[in-house]
Amino acid sequence: MLKFFKEKHVGFTILVIAGFFLFGVYLGSRHQSEINKITSISNKNAPAEITADFEPFWKVWNTINKKYPQASKISDKDRINGAISGLVESLNDPYSVYFNSSETERFEEEISGSFNGIGVEIGIKDKTLTVIAPLKNTPAYRANLKSGDKILKIDERISSDLTIDEAIKLIRGEKGTTVTLTIFREGEKEPREIKIMRDTIDIPTLDTEIRGDGIFVIRLYSFSANSTKLFQGALKKFYESKTDKLILDLRGNPGGYLDAAVEISSWFLPAGKIIAMEDYGNNKKQKIYRSLGYDIFNKNLKFVILIDGGSASASEIVAGAMQDHGRAKLVGAQSYGKGSVQEAIDITPDTMLKITVAKWLTPNGVSISEKGLTPDYEVKFTEEDSKGNKDPQLEKAVELLLNWQK
Repeated sequence: MLKFFKEKHVGFTILVIAGFFLFGVYLGSRHQSEINKITSISNKNAPAEITADFEPFWKVWNTINKKYPQASKISDKDRINGAISGLVESLNDPYSVYFNSSETERFEEEISGSFNGIGVEIGIKDKTLTVIAPLKNTPAYRANLKSGDKILKIDERISSDLTIDEAIKLIRGEKGTTVTLTIFREGEKEPREIKIMRDTIDIPTLDTEIRGDGIFVIRLYSFSANSTKLFQGALKKFYESKTDKLILDLRGNPGGYLDAAVEISSWFLPAGKIIAMEDYGNNKKQKIYRSLGYDIFNKNLKFVILIDGGSASASEIVAGAMQDHGRAKLVGAQSYGKGSVQEAIDITPDTMLKITVAKWLTPNGVSISEKGLTPDYEVKFTEEDSKGNKDPQLEKAVELLLNWQK
């Protein structure tokens, strides 16, 4: 099982439900006028005891058969998928989702690292569809979408009644076609429309730079399947640069694989140090993720991590661990606050459930999902800065490194 933010269980699970009792119902009996007892359920995954009254469900099922003019054109499979989707939606959790066969295929394609779309990570924040981060050098990035932009409409569809995955489905599409997003940006008086042409998206991972002032910069854009190997290569370049000043830029990094976050954190922490904890609630024992102990740097390392509202999930795990252990100073803006853990569970060979199973805590027990991470040095990055090609957050990081004091 790969724990997520993009995680596959058994067989990223951010989709929907497993073991739904209705799977095993003998659907041939659907024409009976009423079903008063649940003894007709034969699915091996059904709970040992069911206290819910399913008579209303079957009454609706039978009424559809009797009254709805197009009932014969809707397959039993589609009805079951719809019922499961509704069951998952009842959780009121935007990150728990059920994927039917076509959605599962799309999801598998997306986590493989290449897909058609505009290249933007979205989430629900304050009950509003929100841009977490545009991926570097994608149509969304070039169209100047920003972390924190509120998406009010996708083409003509109002976003307030959409799940995250429904929104993703509307935003994605064939290369060369366009989608219009109506967004509201903090500090502006009116919403604006941004028309973006879809393209093939290859998810970027990282790049490096050795600055003239001797500061080495690693810009990590995602915690993908190959990010750990690439990060190791970046650290080799850092070592060869003979400098002790490092900036890890996690701004706009929406996260990815938990394993990658653990591996990357392990380069900076002794073996056994806590990187993150999974809090399952209900007095269940927490699961603790500890450093693998690569810890190749001595205490003289001067280390700053840049974060902003687009830093989420795995980015927050790495930054939170470094901050709590005093290994790095955080500079920038409050992180996104994507602190819930999803598991991806295969329901059938071609359907999947992505379900929230826990919350992430930093080593000091701080819940990431409550409000994200607060940087040690908060520095605003304004629209004027962007237009003027200025980066005050990076400038602050450079200032700290050149005048380092523990």
